[in-house]
This record gives sequence, structure tokens and C-alpha cells, in this order.
Amino acid sequence: MTLSQFNTYTGAARLEIIEELGNFIAFRGRRGYRIALYDLGSFFAEIWSNPQTDYISLVRGFESKRALEPYLTQINLMEMFEW
Repeated sequence: MTLSQFNTYTGAARLEIIEELGNFIAFRGRRGYRIALYDLGSFFAEIWSNPQTDYISLVRGFESKRALEPYLTQINLMEMFEW
């Protein structure tokens, strides 16, 4: 699946795709949201939720390496490779 294809789906369908195909990488927080990062092979996806209500506000896909910067202190790249 490509990022363009992913972005044509509804938020609910994007969640299902992430659950089926995504590999969880890390959590981070921002402005009261809990943001989960997933690897989907050719792109990444985030799920933005309110930790107090579990309401999901945003499900977005991206390819930008710059968008990964907030996770750099939490990600051990060695764990992402099979040796």
C-alpha cells in the first residue's frame, strides 16, 4: 500500500489498516494528546488520541523524515532490523 492509497480511506478505515499492517514503533505526547507511531513499510502513520477519553482525533500517514524527529530519543534503530 502506498501513502496516496492510505490517504484515500476514511479515518476508521485507516485505523483498521494500521491494526492489520502496521508495526508499532513508539509513543509520544503533545498538547494533551498521546500519539502512537507505526511503520507501514513505505510510509509511517500516527494515531492521535486523548488519553483521558480514548477519543481518536487524527489518523495520518506521512513519508517525511522530519516528522520522525520527535521520536528520535525513543527509537532504537537496531531493534528495527533482524540480525
